[in-house]
Amino acid sequence: MKNIKLFEEKKVRSHYDADKEIWYFSVIDVIEILTGSSIPKRYWSDLKKKLTKEGSEVYEKIVRLKLEAPDGKLRETDVANTETLLRIIQTIPSPKAEPFKQWLARVGNERLDEMQDPELTIERAMKEYMQLGYSEKWINQRLKSIEVRKELTDEWKNRGLQEGIQFATLTDIITKTWSGNSTKEYKKLKGLKKENLRDNMTNTELILNMLAEASTKDISAATKPVTFEESKKVASQGGNVAKVALKELESKTGKSVVTSANAKSFLPTIKENKKLE
Repeated sequence: MKNIKLFEEKKVRSHYDADKEIWYFSVIDVIEILTGSSIPKRYWSDLKKKLTKEGSEVYEKIVRLKLEAPDGKLRETDVANTETLLRIIQTIPSPKAEPFKQWLARVGNERLDEMQDPELTIERAMKEYMQLGYSEKWINQRLKSIEVRKELTDEWKNRGLQEGIQFATLTDIITKTWSGNSTKEYKKLKGLKKENLRDNMTNTELILNMLAEASTKDISAATKPVTFEESKKVASQGGNVAKVALKELESKTGKSVVTSANAKSFLPTIKENKKLE
């Protein structure tokens, strides 16, 4: 799971700066975990004012980075390195404070291990998905989808496209073309809010989404689009390859491929998982 870490089954958006060898974590995500607040942004806003009034330098060390938002788009959000985050945690009364500090230490050690042996990254991702209850077959498909996505975004970067709005627009075109739904519409169909769309796709949906993205990458590499408008046409062509496959499959099975099924509907609950351990 790229740029995602799990603490007690909850996701924490993160970014690793390889040049500085520093982890950055979403402050909002951490506050939501520690406080259980349904409006962590407001909690953080109030806390920033309090820290500023007290003369704390913590807020001055906050960094703004683009992380994936609930709608799947990259948006700027407040992040903090481990040292700054620890200082923020100290200001929040929570029984989860100490366990979270220990978790932060483990994340740092894991990164050092992964730099020595990249295969550990895959192993950790598999373990985290298994803890959530996903099947091994699904996990293999999901990890493959991450690889395919990375190849596509690398191709877009080679064409001079920008992360953020342009990447999100092309992704929407691909998704809309093959599934009939934009990313936002797809998430709404599955009843999702903050959850990752791909983490809530069935095996077949994942496979078709991979086909669409892999096709887009291959067509782009072959045709070498120069402008953003040309890349949009390529995205539509790539998505159409998967659309043809979807229609053929549905004609043979008589069932809709794109469904409202999400992780909650096809995964056992955490409580059930523990019983099986």
